[in-house]
Amino acid sequence: METRQFAVTYLAAGTEGGGAAIGEVIGMSAVGLVVGVILIWVGYLHRARKITWLNDLGERAGRRFKRPAWVALPIMLFITTIISALFGFIWDVSLHIGNGRDPGPLANPAHYFILFGLFLLFVAGCLACVLPYDKPGPSAVRITRTWYAPVGGLLMAGCGLYALIGFPLDDIWHRIFGQDVTLWGPTHLMMIGGAGFSTLAALYLDHEGRRAAGEDAPKDGPGLKFVQYLAFGGVVIGMSVFQIEFDFGVMQFRQVFEPMLIAAAGAFALVAARMMLGHGAAIVAALLAIALRGLMAVLVGPVLGAPINWFALYLGPAIVIELLALTPLLKRPVLFGLVSGVGVATVGLLLESLWIGAVYEYPWPASIWPEALMMAVPVAALVGACGAMVGMVVTGQRLPSRAVSVGLVVLAVIAIGAATANGLRYDVPENATATITLTEAPSIGDQRMATADIRINPPDLVSADPNWVSVLGWQGGIENDRGIFVDHLERLGSGHFRSTEPMPISGTWKTLLRVHDGRTLAAVPIYLHGDPGIGAEEVPAESSMTRPFVAEVTILQRERNPDTPQALWLIGCLVVLFCTLTLIAGLAWGAGRLNKNEPTTSEPELAPSGQT
Repeated sequence: METRQFAVTYLAAGTEGGGAAIGEVIGMSAVGLVVGVILIWVGYLHRARKITWLNDLGERAGRRFKRPAWVALPIMLFITTIISALFGFIWDVSLHIGNGRDPGPLANPAHYFILFGLFLLFVAGCLACVLPYDKPGPSAVRITRTWYAPVGGLLMAGCGLYALIGFPLDDIWHRIFGQDVTLWGPTHLMMIGGAGFSTLAALYLDHEGRRAAGEDAPKDGPGLKFVQYLAFGGVVIGMSVFQIEFDFGVMQFRQVFEPMLIAAAGAFALVAARMMLGHGAAIVAALLAIALRGLMAVLVGPVLGAPINWFALYLGPAIVIELLALTPLLKRPVLFGLVSGVGVATVGLLLESLWIGAVYEYPWPASIWPEALMMAVPVAALVGACGAMVGMVVTGQRLPSRAVSVGLVVLAVIAIGAATANGLRYDVPENATATITLTEAPSIGDQRMATADIRINPPDLVSADPNWVSVLGWQGGIENDRGIFVDHLERLGSGHFRSTEPMPISGTWKTLLRVHDGRTLAAVPIYLHGDPGIGAEEVPAESSMTRPFVAEVTILQRERNPDTPQALWLIGCLVVLFCTLTLIAGLAWGAGRLNKNEPTTSEPELAPSGQT
């Protein structure tokens, strides 16, 4: 009976609350097939030397950037790719926060930028594999008897394919489980993870190009040096996209994740930047990341009128790494990465918290630090060591033994997994309620507004220093003050709070009381609009109401289908996890293959001037 009912739900999922309409699926598939066939045909003609224009384009780009054609042209395409995908991604998250789910994948303009960017990412990787007629360096991988592909190109194509697969899988996921309106949905993580990790593939490809150019190649000019700095700014952004929900102030997971994610991204990207590009590189990479993220925030917020996002600066971690690089630790790269990770997860996070406390909707309370350090320090230390090994690869230094190198990567993955498992644990208090008394406030247009007096029972449910006790309103439509509302409640006494400004309680808003205190993560609905697309009735805002605390995710992700078998959800998550680990293993394999063909000296052969 359960299986039959589930099958009916799946087949009917092309409605508003499920996957895309079947016509859109067929249309997108047809377009993708036609474009794919054209690209395969062009690649065949090039490999058969029946066309020359593709090689001519590559040679022209190579002369400009002092790299082989199979590096220069794909990297130019890659830069376009990442900027397009980043803009589309941030705009897409912002639209979902302000408007809720999409009427369909083609109805969201941000999806076009994401699809275009991810498709170009895959094409850039394939182009790097198709362009070289001869073997592109000693690390190249044999495809056929006469065709060799660069490691970076293969990995870039793999990252692009992994991210692109996330799109059709996301539609299947929605059909089965309903729409999970969160960045951390498994298929969403595939898309952003593939794009984020592709920045490493670009570094590998550039390194192969420098090696292939030989000792007689001209030195990198200012333009190419800027591109290299920009590349590491891209690595900072690529490693930091997992915390975007915190940047928008609509995080659906415990706050302790945020410092861990910042420490991990900063330690990995900035350690590698300092090792490759020398003095000040970590700070320059952070500044370029700030400029790019700032540009995107302005475009999405003030220009397009969607919710505004802040972002971590990474200047604190960069300063810590630059100071440590002035010590003899830099001569022992792996130890430098480990110590830098510890510094980033302590002093670096302390400096970063000043910025977050000044501009973010949810600053870090003092109570967060013990658990935050427990999670961030081991993760950042091991990820920093991995960043150091990436720096060793791209500067031609010999990696530690295979056992040590692989062991550090495995330990880093285990540390991230353990910290994530801890962060995902939360408690919903039993028999806890909130009595909410609303007082009507002047309406804004036809939007009903009210202030609230709130008494939480039991009164000692909330400690003296909680992560937050706030009212969140979202998905109210970007035409309504960007569709998001946050009010941190004023504490009047034990368990007694009141609002500091009127909240929206009509229209398409989801307005709820949020309580996060250590492991407690729970919420009470104040007003939820009726949603016929998912068969959800309106939860009205009454003048006086007493409602129980429930798991916050059941309100924030109201579109999820609670009737799908839990085993199926677990299987889906495990499949995505396996694919992600495979991608990480591929990147580690690529680094090892590149390093295997380096000279036997342990000194950096190709490090730029200024590198110690």
